[in-house]
Amino acid sequence: MIRAAVLALGCALAGPAVALSCLPHDVAETYRRAAEAEEAYIVVQGRLEFDPARLPSTDMMPQQKPPHTLIPARLTGQALTRGGFDQAFDRAITLDVQCFGPWCASAVPGTEYLGFLERRDGGYVLAVDPCGGMGHPNPTPAMRDKVLQCLQGGPCTPTRP
Repeated sequence: MIRAAVLALGCALAGPAVALSCLPHDVAETYRRAAEAEEAYIVVQGRLEFDPARLPSTDMMPQQKPPHTLIPARLTGQALTRGGFDQAFDRAITLDVQCFGPWCASAVPGTEYLGFLERRDGGYVLAVDPCGGMGHPNPTPAMRDKVLQCLQGGPCTPTRP
């Protein structure tokens, strides 16, 4: 009887093991997705500002989360042209924070982003998800160079570990 109780307790505690598995977030892959999309995108590097209290919470308890949380934000920096990141960009945008089950994207106000912004009738949208989405926080010079290379028609292959 004790053995049955221990077995039942072990099964109850174990439950299904679920983990989110993402491919490495690669700027060339993000560029490819944007270039192949029906929607129009622009690429901007800049400082992202928004109210972090509007971010969805993340926990592993069963619950119904909205798949998208739309947050008013501002992105201030430079947009990409064929000459580089040389066009001023300072606009209100919408941050589309997406959740995959209990996992939700995160963002930190004041962080520098390399963002692929979808152009919509109401303005620009930066979609981020638990695997990265269309935004790359704290971009390196190599990431900026890769995106410019992609735009100029050079090699645009993702870097895989």
